[in-house]
Amino acid sequence: MINFRYHVVSLTAVFLALAIGLVVGTAALNGPVADSLKENVNLLRKDNSQMRQTVNSLQKELDMEEDFAAEIAQVLLPGKLTGRRVLVLSLPSGRDHTDGVVKMLELAGANVTDRIDVQDKFINPDSNNNLLELAVTAARPNSVPTAGLPSNSHGVETSSALLANVLLDRPAGSPPVSDADRRAAVQAYATAGYLAPADKISGPAEAVVLVTGQPYVDKDSAKKDESVVKIAEQFDRTGAIVVGGMGSAGGNVVAVVRGDPVLAQTISTVDNANTVQGQLVTTLALLQQLTEKKAGQYGVGDNAQGLLPKLPE
Repeated sequence: MINFRYHVVSLTAVFLALAIGLVVGTAALNGPVADSLKENVNLLRKDNSQMRQTVNSLQKELDMEEDFAAEIAQVLLPGKLTGRRVLVLSLPSGRDHTDGVVKMLELAGANVTDRIDVQDKFINPDSNNNLLELAVTAARPNSVPTAGLPSNSHGVETSSALLANVLLDRPAGSPPVSDADRRAAVQAYATAGYLAPADKISGPAEAVVLVTGQPYVDKDSAKKDESVVKIAEQFDRTGAIVVGGMGSAGGNVVAVVRGDPVLAQTISTVDNANTVQGQLVTTLALLQQLTEKKAGQYGVGDNAQGLLPKLPE
């Protein structure tokens, strides 16, 4: 039978072993192992400091490039788009850099007929039927016959076609849309929560800049990305268009246009419109569309033809 003395001896042995282990371990750490650990820590601190310096240097270079682009814009752009009428459509993913795009257009002398913020609700698949009803009845003026709209059941495509006919110059031979009808059509979409016009519409535009960003990532991302492309396609059918985007990967409209040999022939894209440089290039791409009737793909992402269009002499 195990007695109390046995328990005492066992516990004493355990604590003695622990004490010996601590002494031996401490002695080892105070020797080569400790020196090695200290050396590794010092090396990591040094590497971290160098990386931080590199990041700071790169950020400084980026800031200087942005400053350079802003200054060169003051030389390149004034007067380039004087008298040109431009509509700016801003998608939620491009909202943060829309002001910069508008600023460059105005610096070039463009008359921004309106800036309209397209709401998430407009490209939500659940809005399909309501958008169809607005396009063919509630928002459609008599000067835009239903025969001129897509004959399908895609609400974003049909509404985009109507808005393109209302907000851009009508094709030759088509009845004009009055300013009152134009404002009423946009207001119908605004009242329903699909659009948010920034200013009073000052007339039809001859070209449009669609400001967007990264692709969607939610459960309806494929349908939403497709709807954004439908917007671009329908405005492209009526007037010149430049997509000022962010990135050229995934399913965003820049990537889709560049991957489509037909769309790439008529729709210009800029994949870094979230930067001052890209906002400058967006304006130059629009100038190329209006003066040369030519589309181009510009920026720093996949399938870009170059940083910017060839400047007119």
